[in-house]
Amino acid sequence: MAPNSSNIRDNGLNISHSTSTAQCIHQAISNDSTFASHTHSGSSGRPASKNVDRSTCPAAPPANQGRLPPRPARSPARESQQLPGRLRPGAMSQQLPGRLQSGAVGRIPILGLGTWKAAPGEVTEAVKVAIDVGYRHVDCAYLYNNENEVGAGIQHKIKEGVVRREDLFIVSKLWCTYHKKSLVKTACHKSLKALKLDYLDLYLIHWPMGFKPGEKDLPLDRNGMAIPSETDYLETWEAMEELVIAGLVKYIGVSNFNHEQLERLLNKPDLRIKPITNQIECHPYLTQRNLIRFCQSRDVSVTAYRPLGGSCEGVDLMDDPVIKMIARKHKKSPAQILIRFQIQRGVIVIPKSVNPKRIQENIQVFDFELTEQEVDDLLCLDRDFRIARFPIAENHKDYPFNIEY
Repeated sequence: MAPNSSNIRDNGLNISHSTSTAQCIHQAISNDSTFASHTHSGSSGRPASKNVDRSTCPAAPPANQGRLPPRPARSPARESQQLPGRLRPGAMSQQLPGRLQSGAVGRIPILGLGTWKAAPGEVTEAVKVAIDVGYRHVDCAYLYNNENEVGAGIQHKIKEGVVRREDLFIVSKLWCTYHKKSLVKTACHKSLKALKLDYLDLYLIHWPMGFKPGEKDLPLDRNGMAIPSETDYLETWEAMEELVIAGLVKYIGVSNFNHEQLERLLNKPDLRIKPITNQIECHPYLTQRNLIRFCQSRDVSVTAYRPLGGSCEGVDLMDDPVIKMIARKHKKSPAQILIRFQIQRGVIVIPKSVNPKRIQENIQVFDFELTEQEVDDLLCLDRDFRIARFPIAENHKDYPFNIEY
């Protein structure tokens, strides 16, 4: 179950930006009390596995989640083949591509390092290791409360001569309390200062919902629900465009937008700059087929966060029998299968780890290919089960998960 409002207040969420606050906000955003996340960083406490009945495809979602759309009368193979931009076997280089040169994906490296929930004491070394083994894309956010440490790792490798700034693709995100047009540049400057950078390669609107501005990252009412601002994300977008014009960011995009919200933005009459990507939660238990299809049809790339999933109905995604079987066949880890799955769908993927061995392992996904059948088998694991539900914002007018996709 998602945390209730009394738990949220008891956890001290309604306080200023700090490490403890970031941890509490993670609890507010993620549905981890029923879907315990597996960060692929050696964490313990994983639930025991059990067999899942796969006689139907996809399996029915849990009762407290949205329902899957009716399954079309065609095979999973045909369904997956109709995804725009999907990479077919042989389409990827056997070495890590610097960029994926395809439409809106454009300049975004296909694989990056996620830093959500990476502790400040660990993330600097994780960034150093990642750059050493070939990562050039690092995904950050103000909310993660570790951009100073991420910046330290980046600057260390630049000073060592391992990389130049222009070789890197650094992403950050505008938090919900900064949606007011006059605050967007302030928020961007905060991230730039923390990261010790002159510009960002990509800046995203973290969520479509604007919250009451102030010192508190998550302002709550007496019922423990997020206090909204009167902002409209279309107005926020205008300030995002100004960041590009000012040279503070190269590209702008969105995160956690549903298809109606993205369509509304793309149809904005005076739109000057299109979003380059929509960063969304995506893994085999939440395949996001409809939303990915929509984004790619509008030349907006998709970036998958939480690609290694978590546990559903007592089964950890990393322990799922289908995934483990495919991993054994290719002599790869389950994490490598999950990352490759996204790449072959034409989806940018940002797995998080602070474990040096796993950081390197996660990038070694360009020397094998999943078959069409294997991709379809992974698609059939869909349960429409979302980890990052952000339940304390579900009353917000711009809450994105009240519609099918």
